[in-house]
Amino acid sequence: MGFSWSRVISWVVALAVGLVYGAAGTIAHAYRLGALPVGLLLALLGVVALLVAVRTLTHDRWAALACGLGLVLATWVFSGSGPGGSVIVPSGKLDALAGVNLGIVWAVLVPLAAAIVVVWPARSAVRSGADN
Repeated sequence: MGFSWSRVISWVVALAVGLVYGAAGTIAHAYRLGALPVGLLLALLGVVALLVAVRTLTHDRWAALACGLGLVLATWVFSGSGPGGSVIVPSGKLDALAGVNLGIVWAVLVPLAAAIVVVWPARSAVRSGADN
């Protein structure tokens, strides 16, 4: 594929969408219904669905990578301390479930999901390889 302004624009849009959803997921991941981490499950499901949709609709790994970078960047930025000292993703036992910190789980699963979606083989490549 050669250079195309539409591809560059799709990468920028994918990055922006990743930033927005990464911020929303980072804020919502800590929500629990009793002991069930509903926020983490829904945010992770949304991340995977977003990445698969970007990859499927654009037919471009680079757009999915840009979206994943936006997700990771937003997660990283919102995981730090704010100017007043407030923290969205607390460390320690504050949001621990069975000895596992949900903030750390979120920070690990977001780049892992992005990497899996980006490196997953294209359906057309798998199908054409099966014909040989």
